[in-house]
Amino acid sequence: MQKIAITRNTSIMEIARLRNTYGYSIIFVCLAVFSKDVFGKKSRDYLRKQWYNIPEVKQNMDEQICAVRRMQEYIGEHLYQTITLAELSAVSMYSPWHSRRIFERILGITPSDYIRKLRLSRSALTLRDERVKIIDVAFDSGFSSVDGYQRAFYKEFGCNPKEYAQSPSPLYLFIPYYAEAKKKENKMEKTQCVFIQVLEKPARKVLIKRGITAKEYFTYCEEVGCDIWGLLVSLPSIGNEPVCMWLPEKYIKKGTSEYVQGVEVALDFDGIIPDGFDIIKLPASKYLKFQGEPFAEEDYAEAIKAIWEAEKRYNPEMVGFSWDKDNPRIQLIPLGERGYIELMPIK
Repeated sequence: MQKIAITRNTSIMEIARLRNTYGYSIIFVCLAVFSKDVFGKKSRDYLRKQWYNIPEVKQNMDEQICAVRRMQEYIGEHLYQTITLAELSAVSMYSPWHSRRIFERILGITPSDYIRKLRLSRSALTLRDERVKIIDVAFDSGFSSVDGYQRAFYKEFGCNPKEYAQSPSPLYLFIPYYAEAKKKENKMEKTQCVFIQVLEKPARKVLIKRGITAKEYFTYCEEVGCDIWGLLVSLPSIGNEPVCMWLPEKYIKKGTSEYVQGVEVALDFDGIIPDGFDIIKLPASKYLKFQGEPFAEEDYAEAIKAIWEAEKRYNPEMVGFSWDKDNPRIQLIPLGERGYIELMPIK
């Protein structure tokens, strides 16, 4: 067998040539994935991509992602019950050891930490919105003692649950994102119906976190961090959920983004404004609510695209309005069970 000399200085072009000559060698690619001493960073990144392009590896990855998704769904359905690794193993159809391993590798967190963070975040919302006893919340959240719950709450959020219940302040709540395998085909060819409704919003304030150059969600996450949504969920809102907005020019500060996220609050709001947030005042205004049909979570991109296409084609003059460029366009978080929603300002 011909020997192949590979060093840290081996170029990407040379690696590509070797791949074309010798095929996808499992040993060859494993060296790139697991040995930091053999290749430079660019070469490792290149070969890691080649590794995941191998059909057998790609199929196995998709199966593991689906297994993690099943574990997440099981946790969501049984959150306040005792959840064992054996139960997650049965759901994932992998061994307990391997179930824990793929869960942590794909989500970046162990199953036990995932469950604990989710229970604590749900309990924080209960303390914020309801008049309840700490002992009841502690036991309902799966803790065996009030002391254990208080220590866990303080470690997670930096405050005592009793103090938080008496005076809720912004918290970075844990918002789980579900594992999704890449689709092999586009299952959602078109949105059959888009529901359009005129609604009115009162004059209000909005607590917003500005980005830098973002004009859409993914760039915003890179600039601000995706965990900002957990903080927004912890803030009481007159709309009962956070909002994403494309701001008109008059609301954009120099050197900040058009796309922002925030919460709508009453005009007389005098609560705590989180560090790094701004507050803007919006007038009473009318909106056209565009709402698509419910969709499978993995089809969220197609659901958003369908609404954007509907907005482009729609003429508000048919209902006696025109587009209002002085008020922000609003996006709600895509939830499959209700369909994707955007609010377009009209006048």
